[in-house]
Amino acid sequence: MTTVAVIVHTGKTLGGGPAELRRALAAHAVTDPLWAEVPKSKKAPARVKKLVDRGADLVFVWGGDGMVQRCIDTLAGSDVSIAIVPAGTANLLATNLGIPQDIEQAVDVGLRGDRRPIDVGRINGERFAVMAGTGLDAFMIRDADAGMKDKIGSLAYVITSAKHLRERQMRTRIEVDGMRWYKGKASCVLFGNVGQILGGIRAFEDASPDDGRLEIGVVTAKGIVEWARTIGRTAVGQTERSPFVHSTTGRTIKVKLDRKIPYELDGGDRPAVRKLKVKIEPGAITICVPGAGSAPPPG
Repeated sequence: MTTVAVIVHTGKTLGGGPAELRRALAAHAVTDPLWAEVPKSKKAPARVKKLVDRGADLVFVWGGDGMVQRCIDTLAGSDVSIAIVPAGTANLLATNLGIPQDIEQAVDVGLRGDRRPIDVGRINGERFAVMAGTGLDAFMIRDADAGMKDKIGSLAYVITSAKHLRERQMRTRIEVDGMRWYKGKASCVLFGNVGQILGGIRAFEDASPDDGRLEIGVVTAKGIVEWARTIGRTAVGQTERSPFVHSTTGRTIKVKLDRKIPYELDGGDRPAVRKLKVKIEPGAITICVPGAGSAPPPG
């Protein structure tokens, strides 16, 4: 019999809040789930471990991509499944997997949907499920997390990215699966496990979270004009045609930079480094996704 647990990021809001989540679970006869709340996502791993020690084998995660990332990093490789209740700013993993941003529907998916094993990436020892990278995206996320994102939501990413369009490029060397793949200047290096990013744009057209590979992209655009051209190509699904984008796929990636640069994973910023070690962990986590038993979306 499934033992259900819930971990809530108290800084995230959705619908009627955690009280509505309790009611939705009770409607499915889950009246006394194991329950934990954290004020910040970085406190989630310790609480999740305690929930598992108490017998949880299905964990509902209330929060955004950063909260989900912390839980995936903790639970990857175990038999515990994750059900996402998308209560964050971007909710990119939920969007890519078709999980609705609605409490009742998300609960239905968690309890009656399918169980899908997906790959996770691992960057400098920490797992991610959506995307990681260094350069412009890391500066953007770092600045957005400095209070702006909580006030104006996704618009914060637009504002903070504009601040860094003229950032000095990085001299970069990249090995993919043991072979040198790229050497030169770059404004941004990305590693994708799924394709869709903010605004429904597909940064990696062929990305799949269960193909055992990571998408790798290097952007060499600099200045407003070149970035505008690059973003325009991406917006219409023609990223690979941009002269400022180089892409490939791989299982293990090593990146060396000419100076320390921040990096990010799943929307969370990390301290500056000069080296990145990235690899794929196939089928490392099981996520509840819509299936034949799930309620259809409204409309």
